Amino acid sequence: MTKTMNLTRRAALLGAVATLGGCSAVSSINSAASPLDTYDLTPARGATSGGRSGRTLLVPLPEAPAAIASDRIMVKPDAASITYLPDARWADNLPAVMQSLLVRSIAGTGRMGYVGPSEGGPVPDLALLTRIDVFQVEINEGATTASVDISLTVLRDRDQRVIKTRVFRNQATADSDAPVNVVAAFQAILDTLLPEMANWATS
Repeated sequence: MTKTMNLTRRAALLGAVATLGGCSAVSSINSAASPLDTYDLTPARGATSGGRSGRTLLVPLPEAPAAIASDRIMVKPDAASITYLPDARWADNLPAVMQSLLVRSIAGTGRMGYVGPSEGGPVPDLALLTRIDVFQVEINEGATTASVDISLTVLRDRDQRVIKTRVFRNQATADSDAPVNVVAAFQAILDTLLPEMANWATS
């Protein structure tokens, strides 16, 4: 009788542990599935005046280090560490976001015959190669700073000749580390850099 009771009690305890483990797993899954606040960035076109061309310009997907090439907003709390802004994400992987911004900003000038992503469109006269080296939030002595560093190269498609290359970089201080303020700092940077990029690419 005692042996039977001990076995029954042990089975009940094991069942309780298994149930708790299951609850923990379900809790983790629910936490991982919680949606993050999503933020987008808007284009800023360059000058609409100046020479117009019938040339076609294709913009391939930008290159970026793995830590940047995601939909998370990268944070550098110090020189050796990488983390991501909690509860926030970009509307798409950052290279795709940047590709769309460049296409829309350059096309908005009306100075090219066609501007589009390299995934479709006509045979190009030119290609705009993009490398995102920095697109991050830096924390320094309590200040939250957004930093962007992007290299652009214009390539002639028919012979793959590099026509010109330039680095565009800027910083902006966010009002706080809240996602909405961090994104506003990135937008302030792009409001300056995108028109410069568009003017440079179409000149």
